[in-house]
Amino acid sequence: MILDNIRVVLIGTTHPGNIGATARAMRTMGLRDLALVAPACDPDGEEATARAAGAEGVVAAARRCADVVEAVGDCRLVLGLTARRRTEGAEPCTLREAAALAAAEGAAGRVAWLFGRERTGLTNAELDRCHRAVHIPTDPEFSSLNVAQAVQLAAWESRMAAAPAEAVTEERPPAEVEALEHFFAHLEEVCDRVGFLHKQSAGLLMRRMRRIFHRARLNDDEVRMFRGLFSHILDPRRWSRGSS
Repeated sequence: MILDNIRVVLIGTTHPGNIGATARAMRTMGLRDLALVAPACDPDGEEATARAAGAEGVVAAARRCADVVEAVGDCRLVLGLTARRRTEGAEPCTLREAAALAAAEGAAGRVAWLFGRERTGLTNAELDRCHRAVHIPTDPEFSSLNVAQAVQLAAWESRMAAAPAEAVTEERPPAEVEALEHFFAHLEEVCDRVGFLHKQSAGLLMRRMRRIFHRARLNDDEVRMFRGLFSHILDPRRWSRGSS
């Protein structure tokens, strides 16, 4: 079932009530897969249990992760919620567009909705791990949106997108996040080796490259092909022949 493959990831949550309320928001829409990245509160406390209001099982089963990569390493699509309308990293899209992508990808593999800290949201580095940056439009005069409310909206849109019809599964599903992270590290090594990176703009350049390849939705075969090319470029025997 598509909804079984959709994961909600909370990063650095400081209020246990938000974890409980998130579990309740998820459970009402048929989502059960919750991951907590370095929570700054006690997820098993009384406030979390009270706010879960019957969805305590979601909290109890939640995986506890040290970082984002651990939380989304087995996912094929990562959707990051951000208050910023524009980012240098992930491609921006609307909540409804993101939910449609989640429903389509959820038919073939795991999908993650990524939610940042209550006060500061997602960092640039965390958004770099996302395939899309999702902005929820609010009243500009009162744009404060609680994290559990944002989860409720994403869960609702996911359920609605999954409900109408069976999603079409790609013949070759996109590569998982863990494989892509190794790919990006390899790409950066190549760029540095050939002198394409400059200290002042290296971060921005790699962020833009991430955006291009996230948009391309590389599958496992394509990742292996590119990494074979990178290994060929980095082969010291090739460089020694070229310098002789």
